Amino acid sequence: MKKLFSVMMIWLLTAGICFAVPPSNCGCGLGSMVFQDQNGLISQVSAVTTNALFGNQLFGITSGTLGCDRPGTLVHNQAANRFVAENMDNLAIDIATGQGESLQTLAEIIQMPIVKRPIFFATLQTNFDNIYPNPQVTHDFVIQQIARILERI
Repeated sequence: MKKLFSVMMIWLLTAGICFAVPPSNCGCGLGSMVFQDQNGLISQVSAVTTNALFGNQLFGITSGTLGCDRPGTLVHNQAANRFVAENMDNLAIDIATGQGESLQTLAEIIQMPIVKRPIFFATLQTNFDNIYPNPQVTHDFVIQQIARILERI
């Protein structure tokens, strides 16, 4: 029985090598580019392993290189969403004053050019009441309001 189980497990593990797997399974990064025309399981595992070993997906996503797409809008930027959700109070204070560490960090996360930051900060400060209309405002609402403001800058 153990022998049959072992044979079945080996067959199951190696059978996947014979079948094509959709190439989008391993995301983007250096490994995905190196193994881009190979759809087998082994090549995709190699692509994922290469991406993990070199840790290049973060760079690719933030820079829009290595076959990665850069987030198009603030609303779809997970890092910005997470930051705003975790720093609502500090961000509100910084937006109200037009300066501060939370505001600087948000500008870094959304990759706001340094030359545009003073305008961005001043515009947020001017629109504070639209961004934070009441104490129960959600981070989703704040992000959407900031995204609308970004479209005008």
